[in-house]
Formats: sequence, structure tokens, C-alpha cells
Amino acid sequence: MKDTYKTIELPVEGILHKDKNSKFFGYAFPMQEEDQLKPILDHLRKQHPHAGHFCYAYQMGTDALTYKANDDGEPSNSAGMPIYGQIQSFSVTNVLLVVVRVFGGVKLGVGGLITAYKTTAKLVLATCDIIEKTIDVHFIISFDYKKMNKVMRVIKEKKLEIVSQEMEINEISTLPMGIIEVKTRKKNAEIVFDIFQTLFEIDIRRV
Repeated sequence: MKDTYKTIELPVEGILHKDKNSKFFGYAFPMQEEDQLKPILDHLRKQHPHAGHFCYAYQMGTDALTYKANDDGEPSNSAGMPIYGQIQSFSVTNVLLVVVRVFGGVKLGVGGLITAYKTTAKLVLATCDIIEKTIDVHFIISFDYKKMNKVMRVIKEKKLEIVSQEMEINEISTLPMGIIEVKTRKKNAEIVFDIFQTLFEIDIRRV
């Protein structure tokens, strides 16, 4: 079971590619949700007030992928899709690529635009620090406080990472109750779930 994915660790800004006097500035940003898009584009528009096109593509997700490609006024499929093609070529996700074009007075034609946007996107991703991350599954474990040692022993044995933990009062028994959120690699999730399910007075659910 594949439980890793590749992404970029840090933004890369302003990689320049020139073609027939036009300037193409390439940018890459880590991206987790679509709400991040508008502030980034607004920032780039302020940075490049004379640019005519802010073309981009992004891909997000690990199991189910979502993507978008935008030509921003360039001929259809001459900018956004060539940029997205490089995201696919580098096999990265949770990433946004933006290519800003400053027109240099000479038209490139559709073929020239495709090449220029593809080349700029490739240069940007080649500059990025591409890292591999695990796909993690989160669980909430609920238990009577007296079961704390047993729960913690499994967490230690299975090398689970504790995301958060808290104590509550059980409304029925009025006894202390522990609630711990843990995460583990996807390939270990089923085993971890089965272990906690078999333990008496310990509940587990996937987040």
C-alpha cells in the first residue's frame, strides 16, 4: 500500500525565463487549500504591476487528487495545462505553480507560449526542495482513566504520534476519562485500529 507522497517544502519565487523579449517569472508555493490561492495572486499582481497574465496550476490531495489549470487570458490550454503537466511530470502534490508573463512586444504564437510556460514551470520545480511525506491516518481513542497505562503502552509499542490529549469527566460514571488523538502511517492504520478495538473499555474511531 502506497502511503507516501512528494511535495515541496518551501516556496520558490521569481525564477526568470526569457523568450523573444517576453519575461516569464515562475513561482511555486506549498498549498493545502484553495483559500490560499487568491492572497498569493494578489501579492504577485502587486509585485508585477506591468504583467498581463498570471497563469497557474495546482494539485492537492494524496488519495483523491484535485487540480485546476488557468490560462488567465492566454489562448486556451497554452499556459495552465503546460504548467500542470510539469506538476504531473515531477509527481508532486499540495503545490501551486504560478507563471507571470510580462509581454515583450513580440507574439510567440500558441506553440511558443506552450513551450515558454512549460519551460518556466519546469525550471521552478527543478529549483524546489522536493520532499517525501507519509500519508497519515488519525484516530481518537477514548478510555477510562484506569486504562491509561494500557493505552500508552500500545502507543509506544506501535510508535504512534500523539496529536493531542485531554481529560474529561464521564457523564454517566463521573469518573475521569482520557481522550487522545494519535496518527500513524496509512499502511499501519488497520492493525492499530484492530488492536484498540479488542481492548476492553477502550473506544477508537477514525477522524
